[in-house]
Amino acid sequence: MDHSPGFLALVEDAKKRVAEISVEQVLARRQRGERFRLIDVREENEWAAGHADGALHLGKGVIERDIEHACPDGDEELVLYCGGGFRSALAADALQKMGYRKVCSLAGGWRAWVAGGGKVQRDS
Repeated sequence: MDHSPGFLALVEDAKKRVAEISVEQVLARRQRGERFRLIDVREENEWAAGHADGALHLGKGVIERDIEHACPDGDEELVLYCGGGFRSALAADALQKMGYRKVCSLAGGWRAWVAGGGKVQRDS
């Protein structure tokens, strides 16, 4: 995707403050039974086409509005993903500013999830 320079600068700035986690790390944590919430911040049509198994959908356009109802514990571990890891970094940065202390962005996003063998769920 051809991203504008301003958008890329915004993402790079957010990534200075946001931790990233790999698909392999997420899958290993799931296998060990560790507790964390996987949140898909993509658009509704992207979610409907397929999403990570067990993920919660809170699109980037509404996550700041809805996160406190969906995840009221500011210490809950949250792993955000989008298509490629840019929107999720921006959303994670915003959640940190709202007081969420254990939030990170999935490196490579949805594309990395699929390529890395993450389970996919499709709504029928």
